[in-house]
Amino acid sequence: MCTNNKKSFAGKILSFFAEIIVLVIIFTAGYFFGQKALLGNNTKAFKSLNETLIYNKEDSYKGVDFALFWQAWDLLKKEHVDRDKINSQKLVYGAIKGMFAATGDMHTNFFDPEEKKMFDEEIDGSFEGIGAEIGIRDGFLTIVAPLDDSPAQKAGLKPKDKILAIDGEQITKPDLDKLITKIRGKSGTEVKFKILREGEEKPLDITVIRDRIQLKSVKTEQIDNISYIRISEFTETTASEVSNALKEVKNNNSKGIIIDLRSDPGGLLNSVIEVIGHFVPNGSVAVIEKYSDTKKDIKKTYGRGEFSDLPMVILIDEGSASASEIFAGALRDNRKDVVLVGQKSYGKGSVQQLYPLMENTSAKITMARWLTPKGDLIDGIGIEPDVSVEYTEQDYKNEKDSQKDKAIEIIKEKINYK
Repeated sequence: MCTNNKKSFAGKILSFFAEIIVLVIIFTAGYFFGQKALLGNNTKAFKSLNETLIYNKEDSYKGVDFALFWQAWDLLKKEHVDRDKINSQKLVYGAIKGMFAATGDMHTNFFDPEEKKMFDEEIDGSFEGIGAEIGIRDGFLTIVAPLDDSPAQKAGLKPKDKILAIDGEQITKPDLDKLITKIRGKSGTEVKFKILREGEEKPLDITVIRDRIQLKSVKTEQIDNISYIRISEFTETTASEVSNALKEVKNNNSKGIIIDLRSDPGGLLNSVIEVIGHFVPNGSVAVIEKYSDTKKDIKKTYGRGEFSDLPMVILIDEGSASASEIFAGALRDNRKDVVLVGQKSYGKGSVQQLYPLMENTSAKITMARWLTPKGDLIDGIGIEPDVSVEYTEQDYKNEKDSQKDKAIEIIKEKINYK
């Protein structure tokens, strides 16, 4: 899920995400996945939003007869065998969830108070769960990306794994919100998955022990005279973490950089734009937001571009989604020398805005789609690598990283020929 930074909004997410991606990380993710609301806890902005909705409600309701809704409501409250136990507030939440689901967009969601609390925890960067972004792909609940060093990754869950059952219960209808709630849980407890993995003849049984997930989005490594920077997610702290990593690049007098975005589910839009600003000239187009009314919003970088001439290779795979795809697309379109290595990215290129609602609830609504600086659509398509390298099951078993090895090979060639 990518999300925009909001004024006095407690926590983080494009919601990343991104994208969960939903981009949704079972911490929902990203969940993340879309653009973070500028409204946040801004009372004036919230009041303005409500006044706008109220003012326009007559136009919105034209041609809609709510008599059927109330007829069904009254029938349920009157005839259901457990009518005395029915919680009217839950019926309201359920009706709103159904309305949002009817859009057919898995990234447009309504969060009841409990779900909002979970989402806020995830945005804060600390939560209990398995540490993976989950989405729906081809009708299956699917692992988009396990987080680095997460219980999901340690247990062996991989991008594109299709979840057939949770704790022995077959998934017949992939309701994302309900299943995410089912997967989340207290640290130390276990959740069992039946997984369908590409290339495997039979489903796999994988047990994950839940834990508290603390996000640190940037890791660095020095490989000879090359700086390797791993970005696992674009959170509110990622830009400052990358800035610190780039100080090491200068101190080490590095001749080239490898940016690893594999299994990066996305995150905050402002975060990725700030990071892009280090590697392209100031004022370069980072991403284009295209709205339903054909309006476009061009987002430009505002960094110094101090590393825009340093040789660079970017690693992507099928778990790279949302903000990480924005990064890869922006660098590819703005610099002819950048090489993308790995596998085709996930293809989560829609923008979500988070709106606070009454009774401590909120709504996440898709309001635009992303295009790369050259106008290429990301959503549902993804970004192709310049050099395709598969990370095989054999690589995993042998603790070998063919993709990273190829990136090192290419960056060394660039350095030598520069």
